[in-house]
Amino acid sequence: MPVNVIYKTNATATGGRDGAAKSDDGSVDVKLIVPKEMGGPGGVGANPEKLFAAGYSACFLGAMKAVSGKEGVKVPADATVTATIGFGPRSEGGYGITADLAISLPGVDREAGKKLMHAAHAVCPYSNATRGNIDVGLTLV
Repeated sequence: MPVNVIYKTNATATGGRDGAAKSDDGSVDVKLIVPKEMGGPGGVGANPEKLFAAGYSACFLGAMKAVSGKEGVKVPADATVTATIGFGPRSEGGYGITADLAISLPGVDREAGKKLMHAAHAVCPYSNATRGNIDVGLTLV
């Protein structure tokens, strides 16, 4: 499906998982480090999974805000989305990721919260990008 692009940005990585990544405007400038669990030194630094988790959680919360009027559910100021991204080998070969989103909507009725969560999952760009590629777990906490 074609996308009517209204915004573009870019970032450049050097050194792969043990290097750095920086956006063209410098607003994102991170040191990348391989976690010990993946055979690296570990320590302070980001990795693609952390960056994906940050992007997905922020995007999903934005999607909830975008659909809240249509769904008739106000997103509380203290709402949070925590994305847990897993990495590992696939049985088909290569590597894959998993995604689980924990959504907190303090003070929102549970059924209304679920409705909002599923409506956001239908429109969130990250959810649309991953749909059919990885299972995304949704939990209202």
